[in-house]
Amino acid sequence: MRLLAVLHNTNWKTNMQFNSTILILPGLGNSGEGHWQTKWQNRFGFERVGQANWDEPVCDDWIACIDAAVVKHGITNVILVAHSLANTTVAAWAKKYNRAIKAALLVAPSDTEAESYPHGTTGFMPMALNKLPFPSTVVASENDFYVTLARATYFADCWGSRLVTIGNVGHINVASGHGDWEEGLPLLKELDMLHQ
Repeated sequence: MRLLAVLHNTNWKTNMQFNSTILILPGLGNSGEGHWQTKWQNRFGFERVGQANWDEPVCDDWIACIDAAVVKHGITNVILVAHSLANTTVAAWAKKYNRAIKAALLVAPSDTEAESYPHGTTGFMPMALNKLPFPSTVVASENDFYVTLARATYFADCWGSRLVTIGNVGHINVASGHGDWEEGLPLLKELDMLHQ
């Protein structure tokens, strides 16, 4: 793909800029200091969308926080960057509010209906499987403890998302060795370049 070839140029890491408003949506635990979401936020000045309880979140409360942040920034230029449970939250938010944002990068979706899904969250089952009203890319691992590849593929199909599989890389977080996750930036840049 020509875009990816351009981004793998030796200068792309230092020169990369984004024209969209990028909102970071962490999963359970709020993506700590070593997480790629936090590193991207600090490096590029992206905004993190907060919510009341990162350990025992309530879906309806969380999607209200997302909607307030999206509306504040002018919908059509917003890209959401979600990890883990935040992917399910984005789908639930889209189902309720139907906002035509610019795009979403949905990384390592967790399956709230699987036995591996942690207890303590409220309102995330059943999985929201509505078609999203905006372009999106789902990034999935082939050995993620929180979702099988078959289920991640099914979610991407239901959401109308492009699916990118990146091998046996766990949950695409610090524990799986993805602190910086430089490889994800070209995927975000692809979405940033939409409609330009």
